[in-house]
This record gives sequence, structure tokens and C-alpha cells, in this order.
Amino acid sequence: MKEFAMFIDGKRVAGANGAFAVLNPATEEVVAQCPQASVAQLDEAVAAAQACYETWQYSSDADRKALLHKIADKIEENAAELAQIVVEEQGKPMFLAQMEVGGAIAWTRATAELELPVDVLEDSENKRVEVHRKPLGVVGSITPWNWPLMIAVWHIMPAIRSGNTVVSKPSGLTPLNTLRLVELINDVAPAGLVNSVTGESGIGSGITKHPGIRKIVFTGSTPTGQTIMRGAADNLKRLTLELGGNDAGIVLPDADPSAIAEGVFQTAFLNMGQTCAALKRLYVHDTIYEEMCEKLADVAAQQRVGNGLEEGVTFGPVQNKEQLELVSELVEDARANGARILCGGQPMEGNGYFYPPTIVADVTNGSRIVDEEQFGPVLPVIRYSDVEEALRLANASDVGLGGSVWSSDPAKAAQLAQRLECGTAWVNGHAELLPYAPFGGCKMSGFGVEFGQEGLLEYTSAQVININK
Repeated sequence: MKEFAMFIDGKRVAGANGAFAVLNPATEEVVAQCPQASVAQLDEAVAAAQACYETWQYSSDADRKALLHKIADKIEENAAELAQIVVEEQGKPMFLAQMEVGGAIAWTRATAELELPVDVLEDSENKRVEVHRKPLGVVGSITPWNWPLMIAVWHIMPAIRSGNTVVSKPSGLTPLNTLRLVELINDVAPAGLVNSVTGESGIGSGITKHPGIRKIVFTGSTPTGQTIMRGAADNLKRLTLELGGNDAGIVLPDADPSAIAEGVFQTAFLNMGQTCAALKRLYVHDTIYEEMCEKLADVAAQQRVGNGLEEGVTFGPVQNKEQLELVSELVEDARANGARILCGGQPMEGNGYFYPPTIVADVTNGSRIVDEEQFGPVLPVIRYSDVEEALRLANASDVGLGGSVWSSDPAKAAQLAQRLECGTAWVNGHAELLPYAPFGGCKMSGFGVEFGQEGLLEYTSAQVININK
């Protein structure tokens, strides 16, 4: 069994509080032991990051770009190992794990090429006024269990590209990939630039409240984001919070169910539905409702559910037992209240947290399965008769991460998409994230954006240089 270690100040470190087991969700067997950090080790990691920041903040653009490309090279050289770890600790099928690793490489290279501008506000005979973007200091990264490598890359790379240093804490359910990533970074980066700490005993709250951390970037649930926000108040930490979503899709009456069923299914069940920006509520017009339900059930029936390491598997397990129980509970609640379960609908027998792709028809807003984020392999399909009604129902949520409109008339769909209350609205697609396009939510889905130049600027503060000639 491979041994994993934390990295603090460029050195491999064991957990001062021992270790804890990481389970494979497909087998419920132990993948590896993960170090359990102490709060004192968190302090050491922050101190190492601060010491590195004293010089890294003055590093050149060229040096930062070059380092990110070196990191991308290291990820690429170890792509097969990283994909294997993703499957074993997270559960997604191998082809999807390979996509995650490939995405991490591409995102690192794209982030390397972003620029921090100097804006000139005035350049007259007597005065020049410039706006510079300066790094903040030590950044705390807290990542979830659904895309353990990709989201760590999303947090770490713009932080160091903009001149900050990092303390990274992955989820205790999927810590191994992040530990390996930070180890690879330390092969080519200055000591203390990126540090890792793991453990669930006070480490997350310690990062939230730590006076030496100047910014936190967090991806996860809304309640945890609220807790982080409260803890961050003491030293006014900057925050980027990408929180829960319950994304709605609206299928207009002119859409062709045969043409869009595959796209709707794949964006709803991406990573077994365990994706923040996955499509989680589908509103379909009366005239095509039954056909759309039938086509989605047909696509679901084509999936091969199993261990992601096995040949031909397209659909893996739910990542953990608690999430499996929530998914089961929501489906049973819908069933008890008269919903039609078109396929799936109950956990599979045997080892592993397997739940087949499930389409639930004849539900409405007010049902738990519609109002609550399932974050699993279930899609409720809601019937509507008036487009304005569908828009009202789609927006009747306290979260607003993403949304979509599906139609044979993209121009008409785009007009409706602009009225969705969400950070990103797609037309004839969903859940597509791009390294050059800012991504973030509104309402209770958080604030701040990631990706592109706007995402990079979130890791900086503005300094005005006012020069009297």
C-alpha cells in the first residue's frame, strides 16, 4: 500500500495525530492511510508559506509562468498514476478520471498564460496614475471530494501565478490525489510555496480562523461556506466561495428530445451527478414531456454501472455512504408522494455505494427531490405548460450557480437564458466550464469568480501608484 505524506516547507511530513483510512467507494476497502495533521502542523505550514511569500511576491511574471508550465509537465509525466488514484479514492470511471487529469494539465497551462495588467488611469504632462495588482499573502485552499485533482488545480494555480503562497487542505474522503499533486509541485517549486495539511480534527476551522492566512478559496456546501465566512471575519480574509447549486434546465416546446437527450443526460449525470454545476432539475414542456422522459430513461439504460477500474464501465458509485443515504432518502420521499420512477430508484446490492442512474417523473416544486440539491445520480423531470411559469419555477430557489435552456432556436433560448438567476447560463448545454470564462454563483451559491483574468484578480488587491512628475 502506497504511503502518502503531507508537504510542509518542501519536506515530507507524517501526521502528528497519526493516520486515518481512505476508502474505495466501489469496494469499501481501504485504499491507503492518510496523515492526520495537528493544529501545530497547520501553524508550521502557514509559517512556511509566509516565509516563502517574502520572496515569491517579488518573483517575475516570467518565473511564475515558467513554474506553472513545469508543474503541468510533472502532472503530465505522472498522469497514469494520478488517474488511478482518482478512481480508487473518488470512484469515477477511468475514462472520466483521465479527463480530470487532462483537464488539470490544460488548466495549469492556461493559467500560466494569464496576465496581470497595469491599468494607466492618467498619463499627462504633470501626473501619471497607475493601478497595479499585488498578491495578498498566504492563501488557504479547502477542496471537496467530487473532483479532487481538478479543483485543487483550480485553487492552487491562480494563487501562485499571482504571487501568493498556498496551504492546501483536501477533503478527508479524497485526500490522496491532492497530496500527490502537492508532492509533484514541490519537485519543481521553492520550499514553502505550496504546502498540504490533511485531517478533519480542527484543521478546516483552523484555516478559516488563522491570522496568517489572508484569503480562503473554498468549494463545497453552503452551510460550510457560511461557517467559513464567519470565521474569516476576524482578520477580514478575502473569500472566494463556490457553494451549492441546484441547477435548472428548461426544455422549450420546439426542442427535439431525440437530439438533446444524450446531452441532457450527460450534463445531469456528470460524475454520477456529483458536480456542483450539473443539471439537477429539468423543466419540460407538456407537448414533449413523455417523449423526453422516455429518451432519458433509454440513455440511462445504456450505462454500465460498476467499479471504475473495470473495462467498459461508464457509471461509478456514489462517493460516500452518507451521500448514498441522502440520494436514497430523496427518491423514497418522491416515490411515497406519487412520483413515477422511470429507471433505477434503489441502491444496488453488494459492496460499494452503487446507485443506478435514476429518472423521476411527475414531481413538482415543493417536492424534496426538486427543492434540495441531490448531488447524486438522480434527475427529477417537471412538467410545465407556459414558458413564463417554467422560468418562475427555475428561479424559485435560494441558490443560483448555473442554468440552461434547450431549444432548436438558440437566439430565442439565449434571450430566456439571460433571465435565469444564476452565474452561468448555457444554451443547448450545461456544466461546461472553460479556463478563460469566469465561473461563480449568485444568491446562496456564493460569491467571487474563478477562471480567466477575472478569476486571477480575485487573488490580488489593487494598489494605486500616483506619480507627480
